[in-house]
Amino acid sequence: MTTAPAAKALEGVRVLDMTHVQSGPSATQLLGWLGADVVKLEAPTGDITRGQLRDLPDVDSLYFTMLNCNKRSITLNTKTPRGKEILTELIRRSDVMVENFGPGAVDRMGFTWERIQEINPRIVYASIKGFGEGPYTNFKAYEVVAQAMGGSMATTGFEDGPPLATGAQIGDSGTGIHAVAGILAALYQRESTGRGQRVQVAMQHAVLNLCRVKLRDQQRLAHGPLAEYPNDDFGTEVPRSGNASGGGQPGWAVKCAPGGPNDYVYVIVQPVGWQPVTELIGRPELATDPEWATPEARLPKLGKMFQLIEEWSSTLPKWEVLERLNAHNIPCGPILSTKEIIEDASLVANDMVVEVEHPKRGRFTTVGSPLKLSDSPVDMVTSPLLGEHNEEVYVGELGLGDEELRLLKTNGVI
Repeated sequence: MTTAPAAKALEGVRVLDMTHVQSGPSATQLLGWLGADVVKLEAPTGDITRGQLRDLPDVDSLYFTMLNCNKRSITLNTKTPRGKEILTELIRRSDVMVENFGPGAVDRMGFTWERIQEINPRIVYASIKGFGEGPYTNFKAYEVVAQAMGGSMATTGFEDGPPLATGAQIGDSGTGIHAVAGILAALYQRESTGRGQRVQVAMQHAVLNLCRVKLRDQQRLAHGPLAEYPNDDFGTEVPRSGNASGGGQPGWAVKCAPGGPNDYVYVIVQPVGWQPVTELIGRPELATDPEWATPEARLPKLGKMFQLIEEWSSTLPKWEVLERLNAHNIPCGPILSTKEIIEDASLVANDMVVEVEHPKRGRFTTVGSPLKLSDSPVDMVTSPLLGEHNEEVYVGELGLGDEELRLLKTNGVI
């Protein structure tokens, strides 16, 4: 007896994906993982990332393939009259439209929000931009620009060093996740109103949302120095504080043997964990020493506390440090390099590091879906070749004839 394949959460939802680079494609890929039919509309030259940072000649780059799984690709020159007519029909047939062009680009194509509503009153139209309305609206937006203007860089790094970008793509992919939340909410509200709506997400705003604890601490500064921070001096702004979390429980990355660039373990010292920490580091007397026994006593000398821990941890490999700390339920985690992550058996077992077969590049490794739904399993499908689904969509779904499809190619419309 065979069972039918499980339905997906967004099965039956058609997404017109007019995005490129990272912030938009990361959002539409998530929708594809959730079961939506994502039709990626590209200019005849293709998404620019197909050719960026290539590791193999004349093959879609990993930059493209890792952000565009579970999609179909069609090509269309939307600047041509026939291209505009076809785009109109695609909008009419879609539930969601997503774009991340520069401000006003889609309006200049002749597709304002008002026009899009006329074509399809039920469509959810999502736009990802760098900034909201105001003096920054027309600034060019990139990942690190968003980090710089959203509060991340000013609070990342060490006190005596320059502001730093985080390796996590919180400006691009972080904004994509925010966009997905808005799209799903709009689809849900459509069930009761019957209407689509506009969803707008700005990269600066998404980064700021992820930096809210630093805005919390900015306001706490009005009442004096932040005791949870290891910094000696406080001005009128939240300082960079290295690897300190700035939260209720102090933490730090301590060195381990043999001293490589990622031979570190991040350790958090909770009140209940202090006594076992003192035993592990060979300083049991500190558990009852009034100068060290309480969180209040330790806060002024967090640097010295983690130095004592590091004197112990630096003699052991990080996995042994991890084992000993976990044996006492002390919160900790090893600093995993990109090589360790891509080879991590548990991440593979959880379908977070997955291999995909591509028709031209062969097998490549990518990141799987972090969203695990019991009734909506993810089937990872390789990224599409440029225009791979032109005939499928234009002839099979829009009803264009084979001869017109040939003429569209000849005339540069697709």
